[in-house]
Order: sequence, then structure tokens, then C-alpha cells
Amino acid sequence: MHNSLKENIIERYCDAIWIEKGLSKNTIASYSSDLYQLESWLKDKHQQFDSCDTSDINLYLARKIDMGCNSSSINRCLSSIKGFYNWLARNSYIKNNPCELIESPKIGRKLPVNLSESDVDSILDAPDCKTDSGIRDKTILELLYATGLRISELINLDLNQINIDNGIIKVMGKGGKERIVPIGETASSWLTTYINSARKELVSHANNSLLFLTPKGNKITRQACWTMIKKYSKKVLTNKDVSPHSLRHAFATHLLNNGADLRSVQMLLGHSSLSTTQIYTHVAKERLIQFHTKHHPRG
Repeated sequence: MHNSLKENIIERYCDAIWIEKGLSKNTIASYSSDLYQLESWLKDKHQQFDSCDTSDINLYLARKIDMGCNSSSINRCLSSIKGFYNWLARNSYIKNNPCELIESPKIGRKLPVNLSESDVDSILDAPDCKTDSGIRDKTILELLYATGLRISELINLDLNQINIDNGIIKVMGKGGKERIVPIGETASSWLTTYINSARKELVSHANNSLLFLTPKGNKITRQACWTMIKKYSKKVLTNKDVSPHSLRHAFATHLLNNGADLRSVQMLLGHSSLSTTQIYTHVAKERLIQFHTKHHPRG
């Protein structure tokens, strides 16, 4: 690297990409911060940008992982470093690009918040069942936990998809795939109560065959469900960020915790691939570890 560029090469790079890509000040500041941190680390090793190799960059990234940085942060940092070295190589400031063969770490799928069975009980008991809306909300919560439905599947349920006598619902899932899902006694009981009382009051405002309605007799929206679940969960669980998907997640993990096999859970969730269902097995693994610790002579 030319001596005249050593002092301000990061600033020159940031000016160049600001002109080329029109990036925001915050993005430029993030890139700059990443590069100054790398420069400081290299100086401690008595190295410079043009003297380090691939192993040095990998060592630097490993250090950041050891410091507790997650995959997203590592990816952003590596993106900054790669962009910088690509620019150096493109402008002939370096002969060899140490980042050429470095791949970005894969970002694992984020799991929803883990709810215990008692957590779920608290949420399901939160609605005020003295009101029509409260009975509707209670029924929605019970049904989400009893069936593991996606929120989009729940809000589109029609009365003709419900068979309370047989304890099943017919669900139209992703890609138009139909599946049969058991409801269970508790959810069936609340569905009966809701359909025979609260829903009649709600539907009096409109001619609508959808199962879950607003006080004006309209279709309940995803956002309304999200807000409702947030409201009840915050009321009883102050330390957990619960979403509609949290109940689907709880449905799957609690089934696995109580001995259900993965293939059956896959069918109930409507997953086309078993690998998608395996995201829910982390709790089951914890259960196996606890079982081993408790019962194995050398646990």
C-alpha cells in the first residue's frame, strides 16, 4: 500500500462508496467503525491492511465471536471488510485479497420465545369472558394452542370448516394444501360457547360466515390478533415477548415434550418438509438431557 494512503485510506474508501452507492451516513459510519476496529487490531499485531492474509481475517472474526457477537453482527462486519478489500484490489492498492475465499457465516433461524405450559395457561386465562369480545379472544387463544394453526389460517377459518361433533377442523394451509387438525376437548368447548353466544352478537351486524369477527361483524385482521395476543401476554408475562407464532411454537414443543413423534407434529403443523419441523425439537432435547441427568447412573 502506498505510504501516502496509509493514514486516510479508510476515509478515502468511505468517500468512494458514498459517491458510488449513495449510502446513508449511518451505514457509512458503521463501515468506518468496523474498519477502524480491524485497523486497531492489526496494529496490535504489528500489521497493516496490506500485510495481513486470510488467516488473520479469520482470526479477527473468531475473536469477535469469542466476544459474544452474533451471526448478524459478524456478517455485517465481514461485509464491511470484504467491501473494503475488494475496493483496495480493484484500485490496485493490494496485490492479494485476503477476503476472496472467506464465506459469510450462516445465520440460524430465530426461534420464537419459549413458553412453558404454565406460561400458556396464564395467557389463556387472561381474557375477560364476561364480554363477547373476551369470549372470542379466549376461543382464539385456546384454538391457536390446541391446533398450532398459523395466524393466517385462523383468521380465514369459515364455519363450514369446523366439525365440533368430530372434534376436527379442516385447514387450508400454505400452497392451498388441505389438512385435518384435531381440536381437543377444551378448545371444542370454547368454540361451542363462542359460536352459540358471542359470535351471534358479533355477526348480527353483518352477514358473514367467517368464524372470528370484529364487534362490527367484519373479518378479524392479522394485526388485530397480534395486538390482542400482545395485550394479554404483557398482562401476565412481563419478561417475555410473545407473538401469535409463540403459541404455534408452544403447541409443537409441548407435544414433543410429552412424547409425540416428529412426523405427527409435521402433519399437524402443515409443514411440507420434516426439516422445518425440526426447529421445534430444541425443547425436546432439553427434556432428554434432563431425563438422562436424572436417571442415568453417571448422569
